[in-house]
Amino acid sequence: MIPRTAITLGILAGGRGQRMDGRDKAWVSHYGKPLVQHTLAAFPGAYAERLVSTRAADPRFERMQLRAVFDLRPDFAGPLAGIEALAAACRSAWLLTVPVDLFRLPEGLAEAMRGAVSRDGVVVRDASGLQPLLGLWRTQALRAAVQELLDAGETAAHRIGTRLDLARLDVSPRLFANLNTPDDLQDPARP
Repeated sequence: MIPRTAITLGILAGGRGQRMDGRDKAWVSHYGKPLVQHTLAAFPGAYAERLVSTRAADPRFERMQLRAVFDLRPDFAGPLAGIEALAAACRSAWLLTVPVDLFRLPEGLAEAMRGAVSRDGVVVRDASGLQPLLGLWRTQALRAAVQELLDAGETAAHRIGTRLDLARLDVSPRLFANLNTPDDLQDPARP
């Protein structure tokens, strides 16, 4: 199993928030806490480092012991650009990426991912299908794959799997919640 000290946690929170009325999703409140706090709670424990891919500097990240990183490409190139920024900033052999708007993650998910990796990593599948942004990646392989995809004009995150030898961790019938819109925040089911 990969030791935690060899893994950097990377939170994807650099989206434009268009479906969230332009709000920065990291700081959108859900059940009384910002989404970034829910994400950190879902991935507790020590990591080599904790990064957040974000669209703007914010001192609150530093107070949470998150190092902010920014897209390396101009304009908004989508989640792949966020993964590229996280991989470029990652100083450890492995990078665990998770979108800030993914909710209802099972307890112990990081450990399950650590135990399921293949040569280049593992991505998670829930009852709705593959969650291509939720993965544990061998950093060096991820950097090369994402750069190649972005240089070719590709924006779909699921395409990373075509470039890497990845295991799939199936957690179905569990279904994650993806909090993309204000209506998604109104879900009456507790976490």
